[in-house]
Order: sequence, then C-alpha cells, then structure tokens
Amino acid sequence: MEETRIHIDTEFIRLDALLKYAGLVQTGGEAKLRIQGGEVRVDGEICTQRGKKLRPGSVAELEGRRLRVEA
Repeated sequence: MEETRIHIDTEFIRLDALLKYAGLVQTGGEAKLRIQGGEVRVDGEICTQRGKKLRPGSVAELEGRRLRVEA
C-alpha cells in the first residue's frame, strides 16, 4: 500500500480536508460522499465522520493509499 506523509502545522486536520489536500478527492462533496459511504478508514477502522479530527500519528486510508499525519 502506498503511503504519503502529510505534514501539518496545526493541532489537527479534518478528514475531509486531508483527503482534498492529498489529492485523493477533487471536491469537498466527493470527500463527503466517499466518507459517508464507508470507503475511508482511519487508524484501521471505517470512519463515516467527515469532520473527524486527525492529529499527528493518525493514518487515513482510501483506495489503497495511506495518508500518515505528521507534525
């Protein structure tokens, strides 16, 4: 599985914003549909909360791509 490290300068990043920032989705609407459709995993578990706060150490997965949040 391909892993990308995403560096943030804030305390957290919302899941929908992370997917957009990393280029895994084109729009916030697409992020919402994919998250609510159960396609996204956070730390190994399906997450349907688009506003889920991801902090350094969190890992999100979509379509065989893994995003690791780092400070």
